[in-house]
Amino acid sequence: MNLVLCAYGHLPSGTADEEFENLYNTEIKPLISALDKFPRINMMLHYSGVILYWIERRHPEFFMLIEDLLSRKQMEFLGGGFYNPAFSLLPQADKNGQIEMLTDYLRKHFGKRPQGCWLPALAWEQNLVGPLNSYGMSYTFLEDLQFSAAGAEPYAEGVYLPCITEEQGKLITVFPVYGTLGKELSQGKPLEILGKFLEGFSQNDESHTMVIPVVKTDYENLFAELSKADPKVKFTCPSKFFKNLKSLKKAYFPGVWSGNETNPRQFLADYPEAGCIYAKMMNIHTLITNQLRGDKTRKRTAIKELWKAQDSGIFRLGSPSIPGLFHSPVRKAAYQSLLEAERIIREKKKFSPSLSVFDFDLDGEGEFIFQDDRLNCCIKTLGAGVFELDYLPCTWNYLDTLAVKTETLKGERRSAFVDWLAPAALQSEDIGTEGVKGGRFCGLEEFKVSDTDRVHRRVVFTLPPKPDLPWGEIEIVKTWQHKKNSLALEYVLRNTGTETMNFTFCTSVDLSFPGETDGFLRIYSLHEGEKEHIASNAHTIGNVKTLEFQDINNESIIVFESGRSFDGRLFHVHSGFPGHEEYQSTCVMPLFPVTLEAGKTWKTAFSLKISS
Repeated sequence: MNLVLCAYGHLPSGTADEEFENLYNTEIKPLISALDKFPRINMMLHYSGVILYWIERRHPEFFMLIEDLLSRKQMEFLGGGFYNPAFSLLPQADKNGQIEMLTDYLRKHFGKRPQGCWLPALAWEQNLVGPLNSYGMSYTFLEDLQFSAAGAEPYAEGVYLPCITEEQGKLITVFPVYGTLGKELSQGKPLEILGKFLEGFSQNDESHTMVIPVVKTDYENLFAELSKADPKVKFTCPSKFFKNLKSLKKAYFPGVWSGNETNPRQFLADYPEAGCIYAKMMNIHTLITNQLRGDKTRKRTAIKELWKAQDSGIFRLGSPSIPGLFHSPVRKAAYQSLLEAERIIREKKKFSPSLSVFDFDLDGEGEFIFQDDRLNCCIKTLGAGVFELDYLPCTWNYLDTLAVKTETLKGERRSAFVDWLAPAALQSEDIGTEGVKGGRFCGLEEFKVSDTDRVHRRVVFTLPPKPDLPWGEIEIVKTWQHKKNSLALEYVLRNTGTETMNFTFCTSVDLSFPGETDGFLRIYSLHEGEKEHIASNAHTIGNVKTLEFQDINNESIIVFESGRSFDGRLFHVHSGFPGHEEYQSTCVMPLFPVTLEAGKTWKTAFSLKISS
């Protein structure tokens, strides 16, 4: 039996430097050092370009040990995408570019092109065969469960044989990966476990191949034990034997993440936070293609920033210990790269303020996009609220947050200026991250576009009366206008019923900062030229008209101003994995008691201004 031990590692951009250092000291260095001591053990490794580049800068001497193992043919490096992208979600040009970038890096530093490719999360779509084949990748790897989903029949002891797969005339060999077995080997008694599998095989055959990921363990003890294995077990690398594989069966694999039967694209629909990053990624890809023709230097720089944002971690939940979508710094880093690419695209070109309408978030409906040389603001008709607010001078999306998944909000992403109609006797403790207790949430109701003025960059949205809903006689008209570095919003509430109505009107405004403590964020209430500091753990605010949010890291200031004084709630939103929730955004919810006679209107206005 060919036994292929493998290890892989990656950390997304935005991960703290100490986490890179921890990965290096607890996994990468111990594994490579142990491998050097046991010449019978061969391994294939895949480390993303992000990891290798970090090692090159921080521990360049370690490359000498890697080069020695490669020269002894005891180790094989696998290729892939430099920034560990979710290949199945990338445009063809980006697939090719990411593969070529890591291939060139490995060739330059270690003198040999990789022959095989490791796919992040073993995420597969059949159209990956072409780009992998075109860039010299002869083989790749999928989970044993993916072989089962493709209808492949196991040989002995549940072991699948390698196969070939095809797309538009291009071929690639696919090896099965046994993740469960890798965990068992690392937990103890590896020789007994291997012996069990060997009993099921009656003869030696190059086709009997098991690819086993080695999980974090005492590598020296593991390799010492495996070195005593039966001689029928050949610890090797695919590059040494795959050309001798004959008469492989053909299989076509469904598009899934590793260990997940869901198509990778479904993740974008299930988690709109990931869907919006993907949509932004597609938008930037189109801008680079259309607006940087003939300018190779700027195009190359912008493309590199785009590739940084294509990290597969964005399109997986991750875990408390593995950064993913639920890890705020990972999303922030993706947006910063995308906005940096957008800044590069705009260089050397006068950018005129504009209002445009197009399907920005790829949901089949047009969104209203306000833009000037510093600001992007995206508004949906659903709720007539802002779902993206980019400030280009610090490449920051102030609406990159993560929703608390509840039945009340139906898992939709949090936005700014989405509205509630609530009981007149509403108490402050009835308001929190899950919304307004007993209130009607208008953020998931469809507003109609009443008027669009592109010259003055103004849009009017109307939520018509809905008699079958609570406070259904109330019509809401929201007029958005984009001014220099700021947004203005006017509300008109009209009672279309026949009786006087008493209720509380509330709008919810989320803003996402690098952190919630005074080292990241300071909040002040402004009154007649005087500033009053608001403690970061404050929840109730009273008689406020203007709030100033000082973003310490980005050296920017956001001023939120209301046309009426208000009492309200101010709190931080935390979400993520149970027991490991982290800061996502800061929310202010002004409350206005309203009494409206039949046929009468009530008005207020807000503005949001960002400056450096």
